[in-house]
Amino acid sequence: MLRIITLNLNGIRSATTKGFIDWLGAQHADIVCLQELKAHAGDLSDAMRTPAGYTGYFHHAEKKGYSGVGVYARRAPDRVVEGLGIADIDAEGRFLQLDFGQLSVVSLYLPSGSSSEERQQIKFSFMERFLPHMEKLHASGREVVICGDWNIAHKEIDLRNWKSNQKNSGFLPEERAWMTRVLDEQGWIDVYRRLHPDATDACYTWWSNRGQAWAKNVGWRLDYQLATPGIAATAREARVYKEQRFSDHAPLTVDYDWAG
Repeated sequence: MLRIITLNLNGIRSATTKGFIDWLGAQHADIVCLQELKAHAGDLSDAMRTPAGYTGYFHHAEKKGYSGVGVYARRAPDRVVEGLGIADIDAEGRFLQLDFGQLSVVSLYLPSGSSSEERQQIKFSFMERFLPHMEKLHASGREVVICGDWNIAHKEIDLRNWKSNQKNSGFLPEERAWMTRVLDEQGWIDVYRRLHPDATDACYTWWSNRGQAWAKNVGWRLDYQLATPGIAATAREARVYKEQRFSDHAPLTVDYDWAG
């Protein structure tokens, strides 16, 4: 079995004070993809850099206290790819790929557009330029799992208040259409949805800090594991962990019958 977890930490230092590292030690995961580190290399403690049994690999943003992605792995990868080779995207620390044999695992943090129209345009630009890279990964002949915070709820069942959010970043028609292209045209598999096609309340992975969103489970499904068909077909269980809160996001764990 291969167990992969993805989690937007909303700050690795903050999540650690809330018990994230201790929780991780009991999960028996093989690979853990992290987003929104909000830390540079020098900000990481030994426990954050190399939790028991893992080695950490990171792609930090240039801006202090901002963005950044990481991957914890139990075994050493054959190759590490830090960034997409696109200067403005890589400056924000949004893509990290680790290769293990015929399997590639990616930690991805797609930009949010909710803070301003300028950031929404940056998000659209990222999506446009990342699409060909996803096509290339899918056509590589490798099995690939892209884990991360996609900042897009794809369908109406992926958020509680879909009617009132149709003009808001994260549920815009253009964003949803882009995700449809990724799945239907390129052939990526939304692993959680493959296993839980009708889940609503149970599927959410993010809750606003405003109002009583967490208490009332007014959530969005923003965190996905998208996979190539071969490994996606081996997925046996997918679950969102909500018993503890380390972040405004919840961890998404998928178990694959994969020994490659």
